Amino acid sequence: MARISYSKSKNSINYYIIEDYKRNGKRTTKKLETIGNNLAVSKLAANENIDVNTWLNNYLLKYLEEHKYNDEPEKIIIEKYSNKLIPMNQTNKFNVGYLFLKSIYYSLKLDKICKAISEKYKFEFDLNEVLSNLVYSRIIFPASKLKTFELSKTFIETPKFELNNIYRGLTYLNEDLNYIQRELYNNSKSVVDRNTRILYYDCTNYYFDIFEEDNLRKYTGNAKDKKSKPVVGMGLFLDGNGFPIAMNIFPGNTNESTTLIPLQGNILGIDPETNIKVEGFDLDNDKTIICTDAAMCTDYIKQFNIKDGRAFVITQSIKKLKEEYKKEVFEDDNWRIVGDLRHIYKLSDILNDEEKHKEHYETIFYKIVRTETAHVVQDLIVTFQIKYRDYLRNVRNGQIERAKNKIKANEEGKKLKLSNNPNDYRRLIKEVVTTINNGSKKSKNENSLNEDTQKEKYSYSYSIDKDIIQEEEKYDGYYGITTNLNGDIEEILSISKNRWEIEENFRILKSDFESGDIHLSREDRITAHFLTCFISLLIYRILEYKLDYKYTNTQIIEKLREMEVYEEKGIGYSPAYVRNDLTDDLHEKFGFRTDYEIINYENYEKIFKQLKK
Repeated sequence: MARISYSKSKNSINYYIIEDYKRNGKRTTKKLETIGNNLAVSKLAANENIDVNTWLNNYLLKYLEEHKYNDEPEKIIIEKYSNKLIPMNQTNKFNVGYLFLKSIYYSLKLDKICKAISEKYKFEFDLNEVLSNLVYSRIIFPASKLKTFELSKTFIETPKFELNNIYRGLTYLNEDLNYIQRELYNNSKSVVDRNTRILYYDCTNYYFDIFEEDNLRKYTGNAKDKKSKPVVGMGLFLDGNGFPIAMNIFPGNTNESTTLIPLQGNILGIDPETNIKVEGFDLDNDKTIICTDAAMCTDYIKQFNIKDGRAFVITQSIKKLKEEYKKEVFEDDNWRIVGDLRHIYKLSDILNDEEKHKEHYETIFYKIVRTETAHVVQDLIVTFQIKYRDYLRNVRNGQIERAKNKIKANEEGKKLKLSNNPNDYRRLIKEVVTTINNGSKKSKNENSLNEDTQKEKYSYSYSIDKDIIQEEEKYDGYYGITTNLNGDIEEILSISKNRWEIEENFRILKSDFESGDIHLSREDRITAHFLTCFISLLIYRILEYKLDYKYTNTQIIEKLREMEVYEEKGIGYSPAYVRNDLTDDLHEKFGFRTDYEIINYENYEKIFKQLKK
């Protein structure tokens, strides 16, 4: 609001018109016009035969009348001086890209979740401010907690919490991990469509640059040499639309197949051990279909997911099938084409006929084999595709060339580091060990040399292992899925095919959000760190959805980071970023704009309030 103000000097009084405004919730003023000193004003008042105060009030009324807002845009003049230094240690540029994330954050009612936790534990700092800034920063400029604390000061709403509040906040977030995820899901149903008929689950690992284990960070297997790193595991559930539902964190040496059911039980509201109902997520459909990879292909998981109308679609390794089932899989006949129930094919007829081979190069053939586990009768759906077979062989041929080059480049007699990893080209190298003293030979798979021969010297020779190649080629083009569903084959295959979504979510977490860059040591705070990453992931996927999936992750995140405004002190903010289709879409979808040539403080305050509703 405009009003008259003055300043006193030793010999004079100067009058101004000033305006009050708020900046980050603090009241301050800006000068609109200089009127004059007391001598000039007294003379002008005397000419009109009125007192100075009346003249000043009349002048203010006239000013307000002349400068009132109308349909024309307000013209703002900004004064800059070529010989005036900018203030020391004063930030003039602020990020506003996070405001779109803030809109989603508050629509998920995370502020209310934080309020409930604060009231429960009776601490005084603002947990909502801590969590929101951790989430915005994780998406826009991921960094350590210390760096996040510094970078969050570049948001247009400068936070007021202290660094120690971040670490304390992580501890409290960990205490209510399940409650936060449950409420977050329940609140998200009013923001996006949640398809819980299908649940996708998978796990990933995070490595830590330490050499000592603790309760959470564990070495996997027996690899405890200094070249290995302790690991923490993360399990992640997505719904059928690709939105995160829940996550769990577990020690790195945990068998991943044991992590699914406890988290699934939390979601469904079922105690897996007793099958008793407990508080769970407010699912619209608890007759879920669990879809996951071959690492989860266990009898225990399948048993749990044939109860109460639930079902499973789980990848099955053809290599690990019993021989009786393998024999049926590789039989030449009884193959069908998806969508065609009339015709039955022999694969040899397709593979040995040039025209049919070309015609069906991308065709997916399938057959159904009835199999059993210890407690579950299931269908094994086996698919075969010529294109997929050729893809695998092309990949392997590239690995064979790398293996040959590795052998060729090796100095004669030197030992190579080999691997049993099915994706590592070094698995294709065969090693023969020769004892130099007596010329005896020893396969790499034989037992270690005894103590009497430990001091002998050895020579190593290498070649391509044709037996491994021949064995692997038997399975090229085949893919297996186990299920207890009796529905449409095309639908079942489609459910399995969409497992790529969960890999995409892990990629975003690790690459775009740099979630593995962890500078924490306490178990509770490490777990809470991953919770903030999970919340960031959900908010980001909702943002993608609101933008109709028109832009790549890089385009969205980089633009949010670039969206900065420059503060014109006492006036407002002007954009310091490039306006494009993405920024237009952001403003249109979220119902506010930051891209006018200049926006005053009052209008930004209105945006802040709007986003919290």
